Amino acid sequence: MKDSEVKKIYYSISEVASMLNIPASTLRYWEKELSSVNPRRSQGGTRRYTAADINELRIVHRLVKEEGHTIEGVKKIMRSRRNTELNKQEALRRLVAIRSELVGMLEEFDRISK
Repeated sequence: MKDSEVKKIYYSISEVASMLNIPASTLRYWEKELSSVNPRRSQGGTRRYTAADINELRIVHRLVKEEGHTIEGVKKIMRSRRNTELNKQEALRRLVAIRSELVGMLEEFDRISK
């Protein structure tokens, strides 16, 4: 699921795990280890992730899975570079949206020019 597709108010742990292509147990571990990962809970105790929670998890995912940092490293990065990481995530989200819009314009142009 792309950033531009985040439409619901709350997502289940299985939906978020699917979005990030990781097991739900990894999300539970990150929640336990990182204070910045803190989804709401229903009265029954079910985790309910918001779009903001998912954006935070995308940052953690990038740092751990793509850049190879440990959880301890992520803790240090998040403390020292919190705003920088959020800005990077926002820039990536905007670039994806712009690319999508440009692809749509190109497809429309191709359709019209035939």
